[in-house]
Amino acid sequence: MHLRSFFAATALALVSLATGHTDFSTEQFTGTLDGESGVLRSLKPKSSAEEFDFSPSDVFDKRNGNGNYHTGDLTLRYRVGDSGAWTDVNTATDRGVLKQRSGSNSSSSSVIASSNLAPTLNVSSLADDLAITRAWVEYEGDLALNFTVTNKNSQPVELGSLGFPIEWNTIFYERTAIETRHTCVLVDPYIGLDAGYVQVTRLLGTGPHLVITPLGETKFEAWRFLPETGESQLAYQSQVFEGNYEWQVYTKAWAEKEWEGVTPWNKPTSRTLKVGESVSYGLRFSVVDSVPEIEEKVASLGIPVAQGVPGYVLPRDLDGRLFVRTNESVEGVDVVPGGLTVKQLDEVDKEWKAFSVVPEEDAFGRVRVELKYSSGRTHSLHYYVTDTGPKSLSKLGNFLTETQWFNETDPFGRSPSIITYDHSADAPVTQDNRVWIAGLSDEGGAGSFVTAAMKQLVQPVAEEIAKLETFVNETVWARLQLTSGENKFGVRKSLFYYDKEAMPDFTYDSDIYWPGAWDKEGSDLLDRAYNYVHVSALYWALYRAGRSSSVLQRQSPQWYLEQAFETIRFVYGKDSNGNRKTWYGDLGLMGETVWKLVLDDLKLENYTAEVETLEGILKPRAQEWTTQEDPFGSEQAWDCTGQEGVYLWTKYFGFTETAQKTIESIHGFMPTVAHWGWNGNARRYWDFTTAGKLSRIERQIHHYGSSLNALPILDNYHSSSDPTSALSLYDLRIGYGGNQGPLTNIAQDGFGSMSFHSFPETLDWDAYSGDYGSGFVGHVLGAATYVLKHPVFGWVSYGGNLATEGGKVVVEPRDTVRQRVYVVDAGLWVAIDSGVITRIEVDLEGKSVVLDVEESVQGVETVEIERALLEYQVTKGIVDSEVKLTKGAKDGKHGDEVDFEEGKASLTFSW
Repeated sequence: MHLRSFFAATALALVSLATGHTDFSTEQFTGTLDGESGVLRSLKPKSSAEEFDFSPSDVFDKRNGNGNYHTGDLTLRYRVGDSGAWTDVNTATDRGVLKQRSGSNSSSSSVIASSNLAPTLNVSSLADDLAITRAWVEYEGDLALNFTVTNKNSQPVELGSLGFPIEWNTIFYERTAIETRHTCVLVDPYIGLDAGYVQVTRLLGTGPHLVITPLGETKFEAWRFLPETGESQLAYQSQVFEGNYEWQVYTKAWAEKEWEGVTPWNKPTSRTLKVGESVSYGLRFSVVDSVPEIEEKVASLGIPVAQGVPGYVLPRDLDGRLFVRTNESVEGVDVVPGGLTVKQLDEVDKEWKAFSVVPEEDAFGRVRVELKYSSGRTHSLHYYVTDTGPKSLSKLGNFLTETQWFNETDPFGRSPSIITYDHSADAPVTQDNRVWIAGLSDEGGAGSFVTAAMKQLVQPVAEEIAKLETFVNETVWARLQLTSGENKFGVRKSLFYYDKEAMPDFTYDSDIYWPGAWDKEGSDLLDRAYNYVHVSALYWALYRAGRSSSVLQRQSPQWYLEQAFETIRFVYGKDSNGNRKTWYGDLGLMGETVWKLVLDDLKLENYTAEVETLEGILKPRAQEWTTQEDPFGSEQAWDCTGQEGVYLWTKYFGFTETAQKTIESIHGFMPTVAHWGWNGNARRYWDFTTAGKLSRIERQIHHYGSSLNALPILDNYHSSSDPTSALSLYDLRIGYGGNQGPLTNIAQDGFGSMSFHSFPETLDWDAYSGDYGSGFVGHVLGAATYVLKHPVFGWVSYGGNLATEGGKVVVEPRDTVRQRVYVVDAGLWVAIDSGVITRIEVDLEGKSVVLDVEESVQGVETVEIERALLEYQVTKGIVDSEVKLTKGAKDGKHGDEVDFEEGKASLTFSW
C-alpha cells in the first residue's frame, strides 16, 4: 500500500505520551522520538556491527531549545488566496508539548506516533487556516515521516514553501578525530524534483549508510541552509559543526523575497489547496550497506536514477551520454535555459533508457535538463557546460599573466607577481585582514601563481613562462623564500601584514577590520608546511616546461628541480637546537602529489642522493600513518585534505591496508548524483572564511577537495583487478566528477574562482581567486580519457568522443590535458609529458591499441615541443597476454621518447 493511501485509511486514537520519550523498533532501525516535541532523537541501524546512531542523540539535550532544528520539524510559508504577504510557520520557533497518538496497523505499515502540530506552531491565525498533523510510521520495514496539511479556511490557501529540516550527526564539536570518524556522518542532496533524494554517509566510508527518499506529493525543489536562533553549546555553523539543511518541496515564497534575482536549481513552485482539501508529504528512511548500493536502493523504490557519462560537466567539444534507470516512458525533455541538445536513443537494456547530450556551440554555464515521465513526474538533472579544455586553459593562462600580473611599486615586496584577484571589483587584492590572501602565501594567496605554473605543464606559452621566471627570480627566491642562512629555503607565511610600526608610511584600508591580522613577526614565520607545496610546485612546473623545450631563459631546468627538492627537504629539517622547522609536515598536505613527481624526476635525472634523502624523509611518515586509526588529520578538527598524501605514500611504500582505508574514507565524503555541483564534490564548507570574498560557513561546490581526492580515487581505479564491478565503476564516476570540477571554476574571460556558493540565496562563483590553485593541481595531474566496455551500457568513454568503426572502437580525447589514456579492457595506462593524444583506436580482435599523438592542440598557442617522454603501465584487463609497446618510441635520455615528425607521431601497443 502506498503510504499516502495508508494515512488516508488509518484511524488514530489519542494516547498521552508527552511525559516520556517514545522508543520504537522497525525491521531496519531502533529509535527514539522526543517526549515533548515528537522529533527524532535517535535512529540506529540494526545492521551495524557496532553501536552507531545516525542522529546526534548524545548531544540532543544541548541543542533542544526554541530555534534548534531536528528531523521531524516542519517549515512552511502560506497565504490565504493568491496574493499578499506570506505567513511563516515553523515548528522549531516556539515549541509546545504535543499529544502523541498511536494507531492501527496495515500489512505494510504501522503508526509509531502521530501528533496534531498546532501546539508547536508559532502563528495564532493558523488554526483558522490550516490543520497540520505529523506521523512517524514503520513502512515496509523502514521508517517513514508524514505530514498532512488540510485547508480549513473558506478560501483557497497557497503553500509557497514547505520544508523538512534534516538533522543527523554532523557535529564534530569536542570530539576527538577518532570519535568523529566513528560517530559522525555527512549529508548530501540530489535536488532532482520527483527523483530527488538525500544520502547520509558515515565518515568511515563503510556502511551502514542512510538514504532518504520522497513519499506522497513530495518533490525535491531546493536544499536550504537553516540558520538557527536557538542557544547551543555546540558551535553551530562553524568548522566543527557545519549546520543543518532542509529538503524544500516548494520554494516560490523564498524566490520572491530572499532569493530574488538568483537563478535557482529548479523552477520555484507553490501548491494551492482548495477549501477542505488535504495533501500529504513524506520521507522514507532506508539503510544501505555500501555507497554503490545507494542508487540501487533508490531505484528499488521506484524512483528514476541517472548516470551521466562522463558526468555532468561537459566541455563544448565533448558529447555526453545519459542513462536513466526507470520503467516509465519519457514523454518529453525540456532544457533550461538551453545550450544542450538531448535526444533519446535506442534502449541499451530493458531497465535503462539512453540519451545523447550534446553541448551547443555557444553554450556556457548551468543547464537544467528535465525529463517528463508518463506518470506526470519530473526528473531534473543539472549540467554545466564549459569552453573546450584547451581554450579554457588558454584563457586562464592569459588572465593570470596579464590581468592578475602585479607589477607596481610595493613596500611589502610582492612585485612582480601573480596576485590574488577580486573578479567583482576587477582589481587585485592588495589588502585583506586575512593577510595571506594578499601576501602570496597560504593556499589563499599562493593559489594564483600555482595555477599559472601548473598550466604550463599542459600548455606552455613562452610569454607566460617568462613572467613566471621573473616572479621566481625576483620575488619568490628573494623575499617570499629565504635565500641564505640557517633557514635557507624557508617559506614565509605571508609577504603582506598589518603592522603600523613596521610599515608606518603605508596607508591601510580603514574599512577593513584589522584586529587579529598577522603582524610582521607573524607573517615572517616559516613554520607552515602547507606553504612549501605551493613553492615546490612552482619550481617543478618550470622544470617540466624546460625539460621538453628550450623555453627557459633565467635558469636551467635542473636548477628549478633542485630548488623544488630543497624546498621539500626544508619541511623536515631541524634547527640548531634540534627543533623541527615546520608544523603539519607529518600530515597529508594538499597537492603533494607534486612531491611524488619531483621524486620521479630526480630519478630520471640520476639525482641518487636526493632520491634517497626524499625517500628517507617520507617513508617514516607513511609508516606512522599505518599506526593511526585516523591518519587523515589537518590543522582543522576534521578535513578531507590529508587523504591524497596518505594514499599516495602508503601505496608507494607498500602499506596497502592504509591506502585502502584511505579510499574508504573518501567514499564517505565524495558523492555521485546527477548534478554537476555535487557529483564528485568532496566535502568542504569552511574555506570561504579563509580564502573567499563572501566569508561564511557553507557547503562549497568544487573547492580543491574535489580534484585532490579524485587523484587517489582514480589511481585506485587504475589498480582495480575488476574495473567494471559496481564499486570500481563508482570510483570512476566520483573520481572523474571530482577531476572535472575545477574546469567549471574558470569563467568565460579566464578568471578562476576559488569555489561556488551553494546557498540558494547566492548560487554563484566567489569573486576571489583565492585557493583555486590547489584544485587546479588536482585537475591537471588527474585529467585523462577512459575507454571501457561497460557491462550494461556497452562501449563508453569518460572524457572522449567515441565511435565504432567495424570491429574497432575509436575515441577522440576531449579532456583538458589530453596526455593520459586508460584503455580499461586492455589494462593499458599511457601517459606522455608533452604534446597531446588526438586519437585512440582499440581493436580487441586485432589485439592492438593505437594512439595518434600531435605536438599541440590546433589553434592554441604553445611553445615548440621537440619530444615527449612516454610512460605506460599494464594492469589486469580482459586480455590474456601482456600488452607491450611495439611501435612509435625510442630509447632516450629519460626512457621511452616520442619524436614529433612534422608535429605528429603514432604509438602501437599489442598483445
